[in-house]
Amino acid sequence: MAVYSYTRVSTQTQANAGESLGAQQRRVEGYAQMIDLAVDRHFVERGVSGSVPVADRPQGAALLALVKSGDTVITPKLDRMFRSALDALDVLRQLKTRGVSLHMIDLGGDVTGNGISKLVFTILSAVAEAERDRIRERIADVKKDQKQRGRYLGGKTPFGYVVSPDGRLVEVPEQQRAIREMVHLKEQGKALRAIAESMKAQGYRISHVAVKDILNRARLQSR
Repeated sequence: MAVYSYTRVSTQTQANAGESLGAQQRRVEGYAQMIDLAVDRHFVERGVSGSVPVADRPQGAALLALVKSGDTVITPKLDRMFRSALDALDVLRQLKTRGVSLHMIDLGGDVTGNGISKLVFTILSAVAEAERDRIRERIADVKKDQKQRGRYLGGKTPFGYVVSPDGRLVEVPEQQRAIREMVHLKEQGKALRAIAESMKAQGYRISHVAVKDILNRARLQSR
């Protein structure tokens, strides 16, 4: 059974000055003595932004790789260790499953194995779900904005377009004419396979399934 501490400062200036790290470590040492523990090793994250997940930080990754069942990790504050509720919830679950105790001093102590644990997990779960919703909303807003600006959102480039260097979908005149002909043939009652054969005769090797997708896209764009 080993006891580890985890402290972090977000700028190299703070790390070089040492004051913030020193204050954090003294707080951890004092807390450890209060609960009859002694810190075996300090993991000090220097000049690493809190926006980086714990597992992607040099010292954070080393700590997570080292701890085993029965070990204890002490950190002075939630925001010193975790980037967000999502990050915290994920790591807490991993540590709890592995039998590792995590003490966050600002939250009152052990958040993986005592009465505080259920409350912390409940709060973090609620905040994490709100974070997921915000992330989904931001992604949807970005995609909507990109679509309105004619930006390419990934996947197979649709027939009739090429992707420009700045990420926009640019029309290919010859293929656009082919699309208009496909629409015209469909309006005349031609079957999808017949339209595909007509396109192949003009040098466009596309299947009847591709024709269907092209016609559906053309219909949506015409609305």
